Amino acid sequence: MKQTLSFEQTRVLGVFLEKEVTTPDQYPLSINGITTACNQKSNREPVVSYSEVEVQNIVDELVQLRLLAEASDSSGRVAKYRHRFAGSDFSAYPFDKAKVAIICVLFLRGPQTPGELRTRAQRLYPFADVGQVESILEQLANEDEPFIVKLPREAGKRESRYAHLFSGEVNSAASVSDVTPASSGSSNEEHELRISQLEQEVTELKAQLAEIKSALDL
Repeated sequence: MKQTLSFEQTRVLGVFLEKEVTTPDQYPLSINGITTACNQKSNREPVVSYSEVEVQNIVDELVQLRLLAEASDSSGRVAKYRHRFAGSDFSAYPFDKAKVAIICVLFLRGPQTPGELRTRAQRLYPFADVGQVESILEQLANEDEPFIVKLPREAGKRESRYAHLFSGEVNSAASVSDVTPASSGSSNEEHELRISQLEQEVTELKAQLAEIKSALDL
């Protein structure tokens, strides 16, 4: 049965799903690492500013829900945590990597179009094309207890957006942004996607550089 989670809980879970794949050398995560990742200004919508105390409280709630667990193999005095959301026989949900990637992006960035999801989830799972993303979305939406919902298409937009249902029913009217004029929506969306791609490439290059320095003992 799908659990009902707060926005704060989905933000923290999204961080775990993301960092497990993108920075495996830093996983499991400490409270400090979780806080920093939650408060990122890139690849997050909305941007938040949680304190470590707030994050610890959220983590404790997720441990109670059996969606997080303290890592038994963590060394040192700093407690580290790993998720139990999906990916193993002991996980809460039987999602494959493709579904986890989609849900992760929805947790971290809110409602997205299939095109946005393909671009923003690319470092989590190599989707071949938008059609593959749409197929995964259809599967998640057509479960006996749906995990996502297709929102009404916004005026001036070519694609409908999808939202997750882990925090209850979605108020589609509240999720529609009317800040950007319809005439410039397409170009702004493409510009944002390009920026997101560049940010992802920089993050991956930094991780690769850190691995090289570690291997060379610099």
